[in-house]
This record gives sequence, structure tokens and C-alpha cells, in this order.
Amino acid sequence: MSPLINTILVLSMITGTLITMNSSHWLLAWLGLEINMMAIVPLISKTHHPRATEAAIKYFLAQTGASLLMLFASSINAWYLGTWDITQLTNQMSCTLLTIALCMKIGLTPMHLWLPEVMQGTTLKMALIIATWQKLAPMSLILMTSNSHSKFMLMSMAALSIVIGGWGGLNQTQLRKIMAYSSIANMGWMVIILQQAPKLTTLTLIIYIIMTTTMFMTLTPQKTKTIKTIGTTWTLSPPLTIITMLTLTSLGGLPPMTGFMPKWLILETLLLENMTTLATLTAMATLLSLFFYLRLFYSTTMMVFPNTTNTTQKWRLQTKTMLIMTLTTPTALMLLPILPLMNP
Repeated sequence: MSPLINTILVLSMITGTLITMNSSHWLLAWLGLEINMMAIVPLISKTHHPRATEAAIKYFLAQTGASLLMLFASSINAWYLGTWDITQLTNQMSCTLLTIALCMKIGLTPMHLWLPEVMQGTTLKMALIIATWQKLAPMSLILMTSNSHSKFMLMSMAALSIVIGGWGGLNQTQLRKIMAYSSIANMGWMVIILQQAPKLTTLTLIIYIIMTTTMFMTLTPQKTKTIKTIGTTWTLSPPLTIITMLTLTSLGGLPPMTGFMPKWLILETLLLENMTTLATLTAMATLLSLFFYLRLFYSTTMMVFPNTTNTTQKWRLQTKTMLIMTLTTPTALMLLPILPLMNP
């Protein structure tokens, strides 16, 4: 793919997301989602590998089905109320269909099966974009229509996503699939508190994007794709290995890392809303996710896999670290002390 076409596709993807995030009309929001989808499908399949082509087709089918369902829901609402305003969604059938469509776009359970397969079939950089940037437009629509969604449906799908996100990642050896199930679990944490504290949902989304970006930035320079290869990263770049180790603990929600902050605030809000059973379930389900994060932690730092050479240092070209890591790493690891200043 030529650099010019690649630049046009990336700019179109960014433009589509921004159109959706700034729209107040359903057709304009749908148009932004379609521009975004039509731009990212060629980017997913640009490696010309059968797995990449398969991932692009799966992503296209899942996103197209969700977009059509969203357009159908907004059309029914316009038929009954005569308005296409995003905030004026009151028809019961439209609300239910819209909840299903938007949850399918972000990969909530039980509409999550496309996400691990798509992320596994593409490159690490594209997997990062799917796990972070592609969540912004649907999450903005979910936040704008937070009062229109069925509370029971959202809570059920969010709790199920936290459980499945942890359970599904237990038997995975591919890091991209593990990060996909991590994304499913984190989306569940965001949605479960949506109607009680929308600001907390936004905070959780921002912290999730920062932590996931840091994690992928440590994997990309070393081309680390499996648990087996993550154990050899110490001989390639010790600083990146340390950052990977700390980011894994932050993703797992262990104090005193940044990832502990949103989980703490969400559980506190659930308890204040007298949802003790739900808070207990989510806290217990988090242990599943924490298990495979700690398994990666163990493989990274405490296991010495066989080296391909007799020397302690492998011969490799110098590992290049990305400039964005200097910004995301401190944020992903050391934001917990500012928690008293926040009032979500």
C-alpha cells in the first residue's frame, strides 16, 4: 500500500470518528461510523495474509450488522416521534435495538466473538487501533444516550462481559487474543456504571486507552506475539520488560498502579447505590482477569526460557522505542496519588 493511500485511509478513519462524536443527528452519526469502518477495513487487510483478509471480513460483517441495526432503531424512533435527534430516543423498541447495536460495536458479551478473532488476524499496531481508537465513537454514542438504555440489559451484559473477559483469556497463548479479552472485560467495567456515573465511565475509558496503548507500545518494538516469546524479552530490552511488567499489574488493577483507581471508584459507586451483590460479583470476576495478567507477569520476569545462543545477550538490532511511550508510561502507572483530587 502506497504511503499516500495509507495516509488518506488513516485520516478518513479519524474523520469518521470525529464526525460521530460531534453529531446530534442519527444519520450523521451513522455516516461517521460508516466512513470509519470503510477506512479501517483496508488497513486491517493490507498485509495480504489470509488471516488478515479473514479478520477484515469478520470486522466488516460485525460492524455492518451493528450499523444497520442502529439505523433501523433510529428510523423506528423517527417514525413514531418525528425527530432524528440522538438525545430524543424514547421508543422502547428503538432503545432496545440501539443498546444491542452499540454493545455489538464495542464487543460486549454476548456479541463479543468477533473481537478476539479480528485482533488475532491483524498486526500489533492495527490491534492497538481496534482496541482503543475504534471504541471512541460507539462509546460516545452510548454516553449520549445513557438515559435511553435499559438498565437491566446494560447491567446484565456488563457483568457477563467482566466474567467472560476474564474466563476467555485463561486458556489463551496469543497476546493479541489476551488483550482482546482484556478489552471485553474493561468495556464491561465502563458500561456497568454508565447510568449511575457517566463521568466515571469516561474516566475509565481514558485510563483503559492509556494502559492498553502502553502495553502495545512495549510489545510492538520486540514483535512479541505469544506468551512463549514474551519470556525472552529480557535479553532484548530490559527497560521495556520492566515497563511491560508494571503495565500488566496496572491492567490487572493492583495497587498502587493507575488501573486500581477506576475499579476502586466503580465498586464504591455500586456499593453506594446498594448494589452489593453486583459489586461482589464484579470484584470476584476480576480475579479471573488478574490471573492471566499475573501469568504474563510471571512469564516475563520469573522464567528463563532457553536462549538461542550461549550468551546472556542476544544479538539484535537496537530496539527502537516510540516517543509516545514517554507520555503514556507515567500516566499508565502513577496516577493513583491524584485520586483524592477527582470527583467523578
